[in-house]
Amino acid sequence: MNLNKLIDHTYLKAFGTKKDIDQLLEEAIKYDFKSVCVNPTFVKYCSEKLAGTDVLTCTVIGFPLGANTTETKVFETLNAINNGADEIDMVINIGKMKDKDYPYVENEINQVVKAAGDKLVKVIIEICYLDEEEIKKASEIVGRTKAVFIKTSTGFGTSGATKEAVRIMKEFTNGKEVKAAGGVRTKADLHDMIEAGATRIGTSNGVSLMNDQEGSGY
Repeated sequence: MNLNKLIDHTYLKAFGTKKDIDQLLEEAIKYDFKSVCVNPTFVKYCSEKLAGTDVLTCTVIGFPLGANTTETKVFETLNAINNGADEIDMVINIGKMKDKDYPYVENEINQVVKAAGDKLVKVIIEICYLDEEEIKKASEIVGRTKAVFIKTSTGFGTSGATKEAVRIMKEFTNGKEVKAAGGVRTKADLHDMIEAGATRIGTSNGVSLMNDQEGSGY
């Protein structure tokens, strides 16, 4: 297994500059990561810089709170793809999930997936705000859609991925793939997530992981 191809090399900080993104791109190309995951404002730049490489451009939608309207998320998705995004990581409406408004949550995912066309969609459910039953229910909802992945976290909540949550998500999503994001700082953490069922890792610690060092980022 090529561990580098499990990693979405991530920079989503609010104060990120072009210099930060240039470093991210340089590292992603050097280590041949699966993708870079960046805020929408950098999608076009990353897509152009990564042309001719095997590294994809991933971006985030409704990020980080998930509280945008469905129409806004659809526009963000269309705009991101027009700018060259290969993959879309959308945040569900967490408040609607807590309110048990499951039709809303499912419809919104379907609308984003439709807008994404042939581009891969990952659905962030932000596990730190959900209890175990809500994680199961959210997983079942994602499992009924045409999204390819369910994802644990934004990296901006109170905590990141856990092995138990990844196991639950893998079990209840009707065969969807799982992206574990947040808190993967060591090779041991990475292997724990893979063992639990994750097939993609979202982390800013990609370089440290490839060099068997402990990362300090999220």
